[in-house]
Amino acid sequence: MKFEVVSNRYDDINHRCLLHNSNRIVPVAHTHPGMKTDGCMDRLQAGINFQWSMESMIPFVTGTIKRIDDFPSRFVEARTVDIWTPPTYDESAKIGCPVIYMHDGQNLFCSETSFIGIDWGIDAAMCRLISEGTIKAALVVGIWNTPLRMREYTPQRPLESQAAGAMMARCIDEHGGKPLSDNYLNFIIDEVKPFVDEHYHTATDRKHTFIIGSSMGGLVSLYALCEYPSIFGGAGCLSTHWPAVDTAILEYLKEMIPDPAHHRIYFDYGTETIDMMYESFQKQVDMIMQSAGYGRDETWITRKYPGADHSERAWRERVHVPLRFFLSTGLS
Repeated sequence: MKFEVVSNRYDDINHRCLLHNSNRIVPVAHTHPGMKTDGCMDRLQAGINFQWSMESMIPFVTGTIKRIDDFPSRFVEARTVDIWTPPTYDESAKIGCPVIYMHDGQNLFCSETSFIGIDWGIDAAMCRLISEGTIKAALVVGIWNTPLRMREYTPQRPLESQAAGAMMARCIDEHGGKPLSDNYLNFIIDEVKPFVDEHYHTATDRKHTFIIGSSMGGLVSLYALCEYPSIFGGAGCLSTHWPAVDTAILEYLKEMIPDPAHHRIYFDYGTETIDMMYESFQKQVDMIMQSAGYGRDETWITRKYPGADHSERAWRERVHVPLRFFLSTGLS
């Protein structure tokens, strides 16, 4: 695997194990003696490129990851962003690659940084599906979370309604303030996506742009699709944590769920640990999907996974399902 890091400084994020804690990371090169150091964009413009040997650390990862540390933003705190390209990525290809934006980026590719020490194995899942010829080659952008994760991933507008006053109060009491998801989505749409589209050979349109997450990341993925239906063509919501927004999300979806003619939505849930709370909520959401004109297993999927719990281990086992749903080579 080729692994590039724009900066070599990392900050602890909650209790997650970060790369600088491992003595197996070995710097092999850096370039541009006239480098600027006053911000990520300046560093990128200066051509700084730290390369790290990662083979001993992630021996089974394939493809290339470019890591941008402290990606600057006008909307949210700076954070790490990983950009994965498959082995088949070709800058000179006639058609650009689809792009999947994913939350909780530190959990996607590397067990060393993952919350429970098991990552999603996104690179392995993508490469397997690409080699089988069942999906189109695509980029995956992993946006790391921060200590403000709960506020950034909580859908904002549903909680701002007058009827959701109690839920807003609970968010403030439990997480230290109001939801910040509108700013978080502005960060993705106005800063991360333009950067990716400028520096990589991508298909920039809605049809080829997707957003995927689990738990609270599932909520904010659905929220992103509803708020920006001209940007995202699909949302993948694994083990969606419906209790965080309770019934407020139902009223919001009735008004804001996008046109099924141009969008695809994936939901799933398990039956163990936290996931055992989701089925009743999901059934109500499924009714809204049907009323909005979505076709089950055509433009919308809901899957129940008996025995599956609420963890990266469980999502790793089934992430190929939404990947195939969004990127199938059978789709025009």
